[in-house]
Amino acid sequence: MENQNKGNERIIPFIRVAARILSIVVIGVELLLLFGEGLYPSTATEWIGLLFFPVGISAGMILAWWKEGLGGAITVGSLVVFYGIHYATVHTFPKGFGWFSFSVPGFLFLLSWYLSRDIKITGQ
Repeated sequence: MENQNKGNERIIPFIRVAARILSIVVIGVELLLLFGEGLYPSTATEWIGLLFFPVGISAGMILAWWKEGLGGAITVGSLVVFYGIHYATVHTFPKGFGWFSFSVPGFLFLLSWYLSRDIKITGQ
């Protein structure tokens, strides 16, 4: 168990840095899409969808810089809710991997939080 914690201690900083860099890239791309393409939602359902993607995903990633577990959970949860709203309204899931790829930093933040939490618990 001690050797596993040593390995986790070494990899956690890399996961954390990767999550932070990717979160900056994702938020930057989302802003480019928002201001470059523009958003013209016409229904309440589309507005609700926008609340979770990209707003919820971005807010989760920003929060994850200070609270990895909470921010990562908000990012991943926003993606799940967005998929649910999309399925409920269009009766199909969003196509392509692009939607999922925007939330990869959230998964990395959750992984970093989980691994560092494990070290704190066993290191006492």
